[in-house]
Amino acid sequence: MTSNQPMTKPATFTPDLPPTKPPTAPTRKDFIGADPRWCLGCGNYAVLNALTRVFLNSGTPREKFAVISGIGCSSRFPYYSNTYGFHTIHGRAPTVAMGLKMANPDLNVWVITGDGDGLSIGGNHFLHMMRRNPNIKVVLFNNQIYGLTKGQTSPTSPLGSKTKSTPGGSFDRPMHPLTVALGAGATFVARVPDTDNDMLFQVLNAANQHKGVSIVEILINCVIFNDGAFTPLTDKTTRPDSTVKLEAGKPLLFGAAMDQGIRIKSDRPEIVKVGEGGVPLSEVIVHDPANPNSGYAFMLAEMHTPVPFGILRQIDDHVYSQPIVCGSSENLGKVLRGSSSWAISPDGNIQSLEK
Repeated sequence: MTSNQPMTKPATFTPDLPPTKPPTAPTRKDFIGADPRWCLGCGNYAVLNALTRVFLNSGTPREKFAVISGIGCSSRFPYYSNTYGFHTIHGRAPTVAMGLKMANPDLNVWVITGDGDGLSIGGNHFLHMMRRNPNIKVVLFNNQIYGLTKGQTSPTSPLGSKTKSTPGGSFDRPMHPLTVALGAGATFVARVPDTDNDMLFQVLNAANQHKGVSIVEILINCVIFNDGAFTPLTDKTTRPDSTVKLEAGKPLLFGAAMDQGIRIKSDRPEIVKVGEGGVPLSEVIVHDPANPNSGYAFMLAEMHTPVPFGILRQIDDHVYSQPIVCGSSENLGKVLRGSSSWAISPDGNIQSLEK
């Protein structure tokens, strides 16, 4: 028996779902981790703010950043930056960063270190990171003192420094981080003070965009154990005559009236008066951070009067990466095992593993 009634579809249930919200752009708060706890007035706060701006403005998701540190006041950075990170052992941040970059090439890896952590116990790791030129960014906080351990001489402390470990004055000549980095082949080399927020951001942002290793030395005022170490370079009354700002394509001019310049005479830098009663502007060095001859950057790094701030060197060169080392990620296991390796089973049997 058939029915002439039309077939009807069974009723379906449609839940009332809340309207979907479009994803919101990340904010500065998204990149801030635990509340920073450095000494009041420490320049580390300025660096954290500048680097947070770099992360935020890069458009890169938080999960694509990794901050690696060693030991020291600066090395508390991974706690205060809401990204992936490691607080490693003294001086070993470069090795951990290299391993992380090799295993996860897409990560944007930053090393945060200090003049003690990076140049003393970590000096050899620092050298080899510079020469290998991985795409890793190194920020070296230089306060010319061991701050975390309460005021001992560091590798960058000036000759004659009277500290808790050298009450009669230091007999060691100080190490100059940027000349060491240049000697090891660094491809991006810069120096900035902790008091210039705009320069901090601009230089760190340029380091972030550089393909290869970047080393940025930041002069940090340790308000407790080395207060005023860089006052001649940062005080507004003395800064114009004691520093020169490096800008690509612009002459090296400085002074309150910008009437002093630097020229080369007999293969040496010479301070000259520029303009009326002095030399023509054409004799002043025009800054070229892309100069393939590292001797130019060495000259800048060794200058003490005035002290250059900005990017000393920025060149393109061979970048160390995982595909160069092992061809592909699939071959990494074979590279690590080599041709002679064995596996030992729980019962004690030895089995040779093929390459």
